[in-house]
This record gives sequence, structure tokens and C-alpha cells, in this order.
Amino acid sequence: MKVKPLGDRVLIKPLEAKDVKKSGIIIPDTAKEKPQEGEVIEVGPGRVTEEGDRIDMEVKKGDKVLYGKYSGTEVTIDDVEYLIMRESDILAIIG
Repeated sequence: MKVKPLGDRVLIKPLEAKDVKKSGIIIPDTAKEKPQEGEVIEVGPGRVTEEGDRIDMEVKKGDKVLYGKYSGTEVTIDDVEYLIMRESDILAIIG
């Protein structure tokens, strides 16, 4: 299924949380924190100003990003979980 976010929204696939910490402790599924990084799957066309000018998106398809812990809206598409959020909820692009 093709999904195209509107305005300044982006569709992000959260990266899987790691099962093992650096110290070797295995974390059960119930205790895992929500991941705060993901991959941009699709981007909207950009925000429109009050004057009618379109501001291009800074993120692009394929970027790995960091976002706030409680950012976005969770959606399930074809049994895969995604987040839809505004570009302003993205904190950084990772390397």
C-alpha cells in the first residue's frame, strides 16, 4: 500500500530496540523502551506559509532520524507499525 503524508508530515519506521545492553543483560519485551530513532519511509511535500509559499522538507526518504519519545501517531499499515509525525518533531538526522 502506498502512503503519502500531507503537508510537513513524515512516515517513519521505528528501528527495533536492542535486546541486549552493553553489559550483556538481556531485556524482556515488556521492559523495553520505545525506540527513539527510525528510518524515514515517506515525506510530505512541505509546509505552506500564510503567504502561500511552500517550504521544502529538510529530511528525505531513507534518512535515519532521532525523534522525541512521545512524538507522532502510531499507525499500522500492512501489519507493519509506523509513526506519522510533523517534521518539527524530528530532533536530528543521524550520520
